[in-house]
Amino acid sequence: MSYIPQVNDYVQWTNGVEGWVYFEDDDYVTIEVATRSKECGGHPEHKKYHLLVLCYRNQWNELTYIRSRNSVYDF
Repeated sequence: MSYIPQVNDYVQWTNGVEGWVYFEDDDYVTIEVATRSKECGGHPEHKKYHLLVLCYRNQWNELTYIRSRNSVYDF
């Protein structure tokens, strides 16, 4: 395996899924494929709903690295 996904990498999966790596672990990563703003109040740090897809380590060879960002605030 040559590519190891990192948080804030934009990746494309061979099954058509693409998005930002949101979380990484030794066994899997999550890929953020959509977000939606929360309409109710609450904690200011939790302003959005995130739709995440799991990609397990044995599938990382199916990911293609596109680009990176420094933080979630970069576009």
